[in-house]
Amino acid sequence: MLEAELSKNRILASLPQRESSRLLPGSKVLQIRPNDVLFHPGERLRYVYFPVGAVISLVASTRDGRDVAVSVTGSEGLIGIRTILGSNTHWHMAVVLTPGECLRARADVLRAEFKRGGVLQDRVLAYLRYLLVQISQTAACNRVHALDKRLARWLLMIQSRVQTREFQMTHEVLSSTVGAPRSEVTITAGMLRKAGLIRYTRGRITLLDRKGLESAACECYRIVAEELRSVK
Repeated sequence: MLEAELSKNRILASLPQRESSRLLPGSKVLQIRPNDVLFHPGERLRYVYFPVGAVISLVASTRDGRDVAVSVTGSEGLIGIRTILGSNTHWHMAVVLTPGECLRARADVLRAEFKRGGVLQDRVLAYLRYLLVQISQTAACNRVHALDKRLARWLLMIQSRVQTREFQMTHEVLSSTVGAPRSEVTITAGMLRKAGLIRYTRGRITLLDRKGLESAACECYRIVAEELRSVK
């Protein structure tokens, strides 16, 4: 079962058998659902998570209780990358956006394999470079772009990872993702629906016109998508 999951994550699929076999001890496939929290800020960094179907977001929280997503990760990457930077604790909260599976591996095992300097190291560093672009572009996007453009961008990023036109997503999760009150997200999602770009019913979103949604999104989507395509 574990070996089958390796092929569904871009980092794991690229590893030679000798490296992937060293990651398997202590690993486990988890079924995760929207709003599941994999870890909270300040918790000990015991595990890393490789999505193989689910989409997971890192969320920053403020003292007044507001949340905003700083990154989103699907099968292209991993959650818990701070372990290779020498950290023993998590800085953000990891929240599941869409349901699916992820492979949970021991952080100490990943750290040891990374230090060997093999293919895993190259792949993780390539993903880290992409992640830095995504996070920095998100910071700029949240500051200067209107909510409708940001929402279109996040929907496109999520859809490109689930690779289906329809996916499960509640307004509560969307609110946390774009960093806006639920009431504003509801109104904005309604605008996209009236424009014929999406359909939203009972916690499920369907992208009806992807090209139209790309036109409605800010340039941040293109910048981050192009960077992801450059990650080999």
